[in-house]
Amino acid sequence: MKMMKNHPYHLVDYSPWPLTGSIGAMTLTSGMVLWFHKSEMYLFSLGVLILLLTMIQWWRDIIREATFQGHHTIKVTNGLKIGMILFIISEVFFFISFFWGFFHSSLAPTVEIGAMWPPKGIMVFNPMEIPLLNTMILLCSGMTVTWTHHSLMNNNHKETTKSLFITVMLGIYFTMLQAYEYMEASFCISDSIYGSCFFMTTGFHGFHVIIGTIFLTICLMRHIKGHFSMNHHFGFEAAAWYWHFVDVVWLFLYITIYWWGS
Repeated sequence: MKMMKNHPYHLVDYSPWPLTGSIGAMTLTSGMVLWFHKSEMYLFSLGVLILLLTMIQWWRDIIREATFQGHHTIKVTNGLKIGMILFIISEVFFFISFFWGFFHSSLAPTVEIGAMWPPKGIMVFNPMEIPLLNTMILLCSGMTVTWTHHSLMNNNHKETTKSLFITVMLGIYFTMLQAYEYMEASFCISDSIYGSCFFMTTGFHGFHVIIGTIFLTICLMRHIKGHFSMNHHFGFEAAAWYWHFVDVVWLFLYITIYWWGS
């Protein structure tokens, strides 16, 4: 017989997913070392597979707890909101470290890179081409995700589906253009401090765009299944906050690295 609780908090059940997620993360990072040094991808692929299976099953459990079991009370939701805000703040400082490294090297270029910025021999991207298009894509996606939020709060199922689908497509389009840009690059991550700063900053941002796109895709699937209501949709709100964060980081990235830095 299940005991009734007399508090609004959610005491989670025992779960294997934190353990399998840790194993997957360790396998993934070990596999990346093997991939970079020996060009063998089997351990990396195994790590990706373990993480994917963990994510699918962990998210499934959370969706059940939130949507069908009613564990996400107002008190729990407020805690989740604070947690998401703190997570985004940590991500802000993560990117600040990359911008710090970029400005440390660009504002006082050393003699080893020709005492100039961009370093001698580096052919940079034209900020008025693909980078500008990607900027417009992300700005438009910020508009469409806000459109989604307002449609959801107004209980407009059709408009929510349409606008969220457009947002996901814009995220995929951004990733495709960035992949094309990387293939066309005349320099690589090991080409001086510029290559390191460029690929680390834009690469991690691109990785965050992929995460945000997955986040919004899951929200789209949940919306189609009727998991969200006009009053209970924090899963989508968290994804929208994350997406706006990704947009703002790109604006700083475009202005500093692509435009000013070139």
